[in-house]
Amino acid sequence: MDFSEDEIHRYSRHILLGEVGGTGQARLRAASVLIVGAGGLGSPLALYLAAAGVGRIGIVDDDVVELSNLQRQIAHGMADLGHGKADSAAAAALAINPAVRIETHVTRLSADNAAALIGDYDIVCDGSDNFPTRFLVADTAVRMRRVLISAAVLRFEGQLSTFKPHVGGPCYRCLYPEAPPDGMVPSCGEAGVLGAVTGVMGTLQATEALKEIMGIGLGLSGRLLIWDALDMRFRTINIRRDPACPVCADVAVACDG
Repeated sequence: MDFSEDEIHRYSRHILLGEVGGTGQARLRAASVLIVGAGGLGSPLALYLAAAGVGRIGIVDDDVVELSNLQRQIAHGMADLGHGKADSAAAAALAINPAVRIETHVTRLSADNAAALIGDYDIVCDGSDNFPTRFLVADTAVRMRRVLISAAVLRFEGQLSTFKPHVGGPCYRCLYPEAPPDGMVPSCGEAGVLGAVTGVMGTLQATEALKEIMGIGLGLSGRLLIWDALDMRFRTINIRRDPACPVCADVAVACDG
């Protein structure tokens, strides 16, 4: 596995875990994850994936840091105001672990670049804040046969699931066939969000990504996790694959292993 003394010391608490060990840590080092959005969800994602030793991390965001972001987007600070979020998040992640490779994509995900970006990584984690981007990420992940870990937050609630239709699970559109009409679901800028909720959900996203990379534990494919922070209550809802889904119905299923 060829770990340096520094790596063994840095990742010692991982390596002590029987489910992880040196083999799991090597898988993390060899893996790549794309983070869509360097905001409330993407911030803890980037920091924890880098801290865990994921070898290559991509960050897609074309926005700049604003003062209102700092209530929840912990990868950024006062010195980053007016600077690009992708670069700011990359700098924060590298400050934790300079041994990982961070690739910044200062662009908006679009139909023109989604396949190239998502196809270049093993896993995509969606932390975007709008429905068009969420559906574009989800549909492209199906087409490129990539694991998608998707989270969303609003007010005091968060949702999280993992989508792997290429190994038999449902896709995002099996859960949400179409985006809601404009104006039906308010944005965080309109309705508000408790800052720590984004931290919890982004950290749960990172946890799911690490588990998927190492092949350990029970993931959230086929289940939707919902967290109500006010009541401090977690619940899960089973998601079934839709045999008539226009996106994943014809996806050939491979062995998950």
